[in-house]
Amino acid sequence: MDETPSFPMAPAAFSGRSREVDPGAVFDWLTQGWTMFLVNPGIWLGCGVLLLVMLMAISIVPVFGQIAAHLLVPLFGAGMLQLCRRISDGQEPQIGDLFAGFRHNAGQLVMVGVFFALGIFGIALVAFALTSGGILGGAVTGRVAGFGIALGGIMLAGLMVLVLSVPVIMAVWFAPALVFFHGMQPLAAMRASFAAGLRNWLVMTIFGVFLMVAAFFAMLPLGLGMMLLLPVASAAVYASYRDIFPEA
Repeated sequence: MDETPSFPMAPAAFSGRSREVDPGAVFDWLTQGWTMFLVNPGIWLGCGVLLLVMLMAISIVPVFGQIAAHLLVPLFGAGMLQLCRRISDGQEPQIGDLFAGFRHNAGQLVMVGVFFALGIFGIALVAFALTSGGILGGAVTGRVAGFGIALGGIMLAGLMVLVLSVPVIMAVWFAPALVFFHGMQPLAAMRASFAAGLRNWLVMTIFGVFLMVAAFFAMLPLGLGMMLLLPVASAAVYASYRDIFPEA
């Protein structure tokens, strides 16, 4: 005989199930991102400046700084998402929310950063090998043919970086939100993030292209535009997470 259920019943565990959305959803995400920014632009700009300064300071350290920056990206990303959650719940955001990832599920978020760093440095290693091989082959061959071999190696390296970067980015795009808000394990969160990106490849491509173009123009005036783009983009990512994961 089954046991009588006790009330209140515990909610079902978050499964990471995602849904397919219309390509036009990207404009809704960006609109929501801009709206969230306007709720409290002072806090957003303060967090954006603080985050950029900290990441640049960490990245100055050769090699180890780059590794540390990749490990910390999911933790700071979770903090930016926590700001979005507070605003969407009608609460007052705080600068301290930027460090929420260091206080909640920090270990799992760091592991997402570890897998992210391994993926990025693995891609960099492949690119280095292809570029070095092309240049070495060109130097050995010499003259016009050698230049073609070297150029071909560089172009092949660029193509491989582009192709290999896509699945890495897809796997970590939603992972901080899934780990921070729902306590998913790092690999499970990355699989769910990758599946969501694959299911919505068109809208995510549009979203990614827009962010890359926006980042290019944001970097022109001494990078000052990043102080605006970073909060709006973070809020838009939060909106996309809420839209694509119905259980959220």
